[in-house]
Amino acid sequence: MASPKVAVYTLGCKVNQNETEAMAGLFKKAGYEEVDFHQEADVYIINTCSVTHLADRKSRQMIRRAIKTNPDALVAVTGCYAQTAPGEVLNIPGVDLIVGTSERNRIVELVNEARLAEAPVNAVKDIMKISDFEEIAEEEAEPHRVRAYLKIQEGCNRYCSYCIIPYSRGPIRSRPIENVVNAAQRLVEMGYKEIVLTGIHTGAYGTESGNADLAVLIRRLLEIEDLKRLRISSIDPNEVNEELLDLMAGSEVLCRHLHIPLQSGDDRVLERMNRVYTTDDYENLVGEIRTRIPGIAITSDIMVGFPGETEEEFQHTLVFTEKIGFSALHVFKYSPRRGTPAAGFPKQVDWKIKEERSKELISLGRRLSAKYAETNIGKVFSVLVEQETKIKDAFFWEGHTDNYLKVVFPFEKDLRGSFTKVFLGRYSDGVVYGQHVSID
Repeated sequence: MASPKVAVYTLGCKVNQNETEAMAGLFKKAGYEEVDFHQEADVYIINTCSVTHLADRKSRQMIRRAIKTNPDALVAVTGCYAQTAPGEVLNIPGVDLIVGTSERNRIVELVNEARLAEAPVNAVKDIMKISDFEEIAEEEAEPHRVRAYLKIQEGCNRYCSYCIIPYSRGPIRSRPIENVVNAAQRLVEMGYKEIVLTGIHTGAYGTESGNADLAVLIRRLLEIEDLKRLRISSIDPNEVNEELLDLMAGSEVLCRHLHIPLQSGDDRVLERMNRVYTTDDYENLVGEIRTRIPGIAITSDIMVGFPGETEEEFQHTLVFTEKIGFSALHVFKYSPRRGTPAAGFPKQVDWKIKEERSKELISLGRRLSAKYAETNIGKVFSVLVEQETKIKDAFFWEGHTDNYLKVVFPFEKDLRGSFTKVFLGRYSDGVVYGQHVSID
């Protein structure tokens, strides 16, 4: 008898991707064969996102696509959109199970229960009452992967005025430090060369208990033998402390890269956003970081079109962004989220203005990326080779430096998973072209 088939689809962030992989692992252990989402399967899992209204819409599209691909399949919807709008999901004909952002460790059991139910099963729990970190499944090795994402915490207590995440993910719950260390040790033993620490509010690790913080955790992880690279996915400005900078300055394992969300370069907008820093705070922090860790890449998130954002305030953001000199930007347009304070703010910005501001800031971001990359041209870097890639009609090996430059270079032998010395020759369209020097 053939094994039942499961297909999964992820929308949104790296945390969602990590959780989807964990759920897929549970199905494999239960005897399922994982197939491509566009193929016919017995069970479809759609892990949704709700960070913008476009994410909501995309989530609904993928749910309907699964139902259309196999009307007889069991369709389960998880994630942030399922958590914040279970009624909307239940109204989609063909949905059999809604899980939300907890109970994912019971996904196989819940699917079996939904098979026997006469009506769709709503297993969404009150996320505000969840107090423990949910261990979904043990990390598994993925073929041809050299970088692993390790989830260390869940939830957020910040309540920025625009953000739905605290309502969809609940309060901060940190993964016990020994569990994180053991999971990282397993990943290293599986052959992963780089571990990326991730979470909903990564920098807040341990703050709910006061027993540890991110720096304490990182210090433990750096003790793992054969761990080659450790990267922090994202951290808020007020969470970069002296101990963390000491670790970064003194370690060749901890990557010279910090993603520090700015959101706006105008203090009035930051105050309306309920961010807890000023542009002066941010600038002083970046100055200290660059003094302590020369050559570090600092990337960021910036929002355009927040309610009430004037042209003057947007210009402040442009000027400040250029002044900081980020190595890369993630630009996104404000999207009203039902239930958040900002959704009810006056002076909502017109969509066309948001679009124009987004394009202008993206263009600046590209120029800044090129400027940062140029400061590294002519140097030799250690590149973690991740995959083969085709650019135009030529094949290259592709990987990243510790300061997160994407590098491609030609070489005849298979170098996947190796650390390779590469001379950086030129930058073009987001990629640094280099020449192989030697294998580390």
